[in-house]
Amino acid sequence: MAFYKLLARYLAALGIIIAGAVVLHLVAQPSGLHITSAELAVESTVGYQSPPATLIRRAMPEDWAPVALPNAAIPRLALSQHADADAPDTQVTWYRAALPQPVSPADKGYLYIPRWKSDGTLAVYVNGELQYQSHANLQWNGSNRPLRIGFDVTEGAPPINAIVIRLQHLRGIGGALSSLWVGDFDQVGPAYMVRNLFQAELSYLTSAAFLASGVFSLLVWFRRRQERLYLLFFLMSAATFIRGLHNHLGLERLPLSDAWFGWLTVNSTMWMVAISHLFLITVLHVRASWITAVVGGATLVLGLATLPLFSAALDPTLTAPFAYAAAFVVCNLVGISSIRAAWRAQSMEGLVLAVWVLLTAYLGINDLMLQNNLISIEGYFILPFVQIALVFAFFHLVLAHYLGAIDAVENSNTLLAERLTAREAALLASHERLREIEQRELLLQERQRLTEDMHDGLGSSLIGALRMVERGRLDETELKQILQGCIDDLKLTIDSMEPVETDLLLLLGTLRFRLEPRLESTGIKLNWNVRDVPPVFWLDHRYALHILRVLQEAFTNIIKHADATEATVSTGVAAGDIVISVSDNGKGFDAAAPRSGRGLANQARRASAMRAKLTVESGPEGTKLTLLLPIRQLAEDVAAD
Repeated sequence: MAFYKLLARYLAALGIIIAGAVVLHLVAQPSGLHITSAELAVESTVGYQSPPATLIRRAMPEDWAPVALPNAAIPRLALSQHADADAPDTQVTWYRAALPQPVSPADKGYLYIPRWKSDGTLAVYVNGELQYQSHANLQWNGSNRPLRIGFDVTEGAPPINAIVIRLQHLRGIGGALSSLWVGDFDQVGPAYMVRNLFQAELSYLTSAAFLASGVFSLLVWFRRRQERLYLLFFLMSAATFIRGLHNHLGLERLPLSDAWFGWLTVNSTMWMVAISHLFLITVLHVRASWITAVVGGATLVLGLATLPLFSAALDPTLTAPFAYAAAFVVCNLVGISSIRAAWRAQSMEGLVLAVWVLLTAYLGINDLMLQNNLISIEGYFILPFVQIALVFAFFHLVLAHYLGAIDAVENSNTLLAERLTAREAALLASHERLREIEQRELLLQERQRLTEDMHDGLGSSLIGALRMVERGRLDETELKQILQGCIDDLKLTIDSMEPVETDLLLLLGTLRFRLEPRLESTGIKLNWNVRDVPPVFWLDHRYALHILRVLQEAFTNIIKHADATEATVSTGVAAGDIVISVSDNGKGFDAAAPRSGRGLANQARRASAMRAKLTVESGPEGTKLTLLLPIRQLAEDVAAD
């Protein structure tokens, strides 16, 4: 259903465009003095001669015959002309028109000629004086352009009573003339502009726009070589532009010879048919067939047979009717086969293009008849208008392809964004689950740490005190010391859970706050020589407790065994390590002697867990414990544990 709706829209748009063109043509009809009859005379000549500046009666032909305007003889088709290319067989066709009544140039200032044909030169005389002459090439000389010739308006200028037109052209070809109009600008100006628009300018503007978009398409193809459609679009725009040049060029001399310009103009017809075929099989995804071989072969044969590089080459202008007949056959093959393929594929774009290719063949019959003077020469060539429609068909196809590619990219981006959003949501959910698992593991590890610490520290002290009480070996003072130690253990455990944020000095300050009152109660003075140290990035609750336990054990030994009066805590940095030392002035001990307690062993175990180094030096002057903590180099290993 959508296919037929789109087809109806295309037909409606086409009908509106045609109706608008017809209305514009009817509104812009010329008025003024309409000359529909003249006298005709023909002279045989050889080569081309310049027109005289003034017509002399005795030099004019003697035999004149009345003719109706427009007048055009059917050309005699020929594949070759005079043997001497510089002096071909030519003829001069004269048209002499007497005005019904003389007119003043000031009142009727323009001569309007809708169409003229001359494969040669054109000269217009007013009252026997040369008023206008062509300066273009001999064959491709702008005959498709209407002429609006302004009369000389000078003081004392005589009234205009006769107009003579001289056409010199190849013998048997050319020499046609439409009816003539004489009037002021309001009478003939709009008609001239509308006809010039339809016959020349409109084709030029659309083909130029087509070529500009073709260049853009070519640039796209350079980046996307796999998209052959863009290259074919450019080639079609170039061929269309070349084919339309003869519609609007020729009033001035061309930079090319007639032979080369004719070769381009005639062969570009077959180029357009061949490119249309390749374009259609690409759009419809049809494999190349024998039709492709026929199209390619016909295009190649015509191009080589008329190529001006060879002396025996056929004149492309003279062979144009045969070339157009071949194009008619090839267009039918391409159009019919493509319409069938587009209908089966339900491709509106392919159907529209295929229909226009087929219409080109049949509407071209009108142009072929007009070119050969079989119908009134005041009619319009239709193929330029079909070419405009073909341009828009190609525009629509490539634009649909381009927009389809953009839509595909946008859909891909949307799908990718949706997938990315879903993936982000999944990752966030996974991250949340991992955080929950990590939190549970951290809580479990913290419980295990506290359990182990309570078991080794506070639990062990309480069990030891309980055993001593059960055996009756504990006095009040000793019980007090044990309970005080249990309280200290509990406080240190609580202190280790406080956030220290890599600040070792804060941790040491907490230890001082807990132990200094106990030291002073036993008569030991605490010297605090702690200085700033670098942050310890790996310091967390677990390792904070290790440090506190190591230092607590050192102070416990000082209180119980050293008989010291002073204890000193100091910090520093040496060889990439933070140095913490605890020393006293007690009696010391023999480090080599066997020991029943596990204090030093526990300190060494905790230091090893932190990848730290622990040394104990003791002598008669006292004991010094040194703990070396790594700053950075072992932080990852410590964190991994």
